[in-house]
Amino acid sequence: MKYKRIVYITQTAVMLALLMGVQFTTRSFGQLVTGTLVNLILLVSVFIIGLHSGLTIAALSPFLAFMVGMGPAFINIVPFISVANAILVIVAYFVRNHIAQKSVKKIIFTATGLIAASVAKTFFLWVGLVIIALPLIPGINEKQIAVISAAFTWQPLVTALIGSTLTMIIMPVLKIAIKNKT
Repeated sequence: MKYKRIVYITQTAVMLALLMGVQFTTRSFGQLVTGTLVNLILLVSVFIIGLHSGLTIAALSPFLAFMVGMGPAFINIVPFISVANAILVIVAYFVRNHIAQKSVKKIIFTATGLIAASVAKTFFLWVGLVIIALPLIPGINEKQIAVISAAFTWQPLVTALIGSTLTMIIMPVLKIAIKNKT
C-alpha cells in the first residue's frame, strides 16, 4: 500500500514537472500550442494516474506557472484557470470512468465526454472570468480587459478540443506501453 502511494505521488510530480517544462519551452509559440499541450497533459494524467492526480496538476500548474513568470500577468486570473482545468479533469474523468466504461460504444462516449469537458471549461472561463470577474478586478484597465477577454473566449475551447483529440490518439499507445512495462 505504501509503495502504491509513493508511485502515485511520483507519477503526479513527474506529470506536473512535464507540464511546467512544456509551458516553459512552448511559451513563445503562443496559447494555441501551449494550451493544447497543457490540456493533453491534464487529460493523460487523469486517465493514467487518476482523478486526484489530475486535480492536483490542474490546480497547481497555473499557480506555479505564474510564480515563474509564465502565467497571466495578474494573479487574480490564476484561480479561474485552476478551476477551469479542474472542470476539464472532473468531467473527462466522470465520463471516461463512469459512462464510457459501461458502454459498447466507448470511443464515442469518451469523445463526446471530452467535447463536453472542453465546453464546460471554456464556459466557466467565459462566464466566470470574462463576464463576471474581469470587470471587478482592481488595477486592470479597459485595454487589458479586452486583451485578457480575447484570450479566454474561443481559444480555450480550441486548445481543449485539440488536446482532447491528441489524448484519444495517444491513450491506446500509452496503455500498451504501460502494460508492457509492468
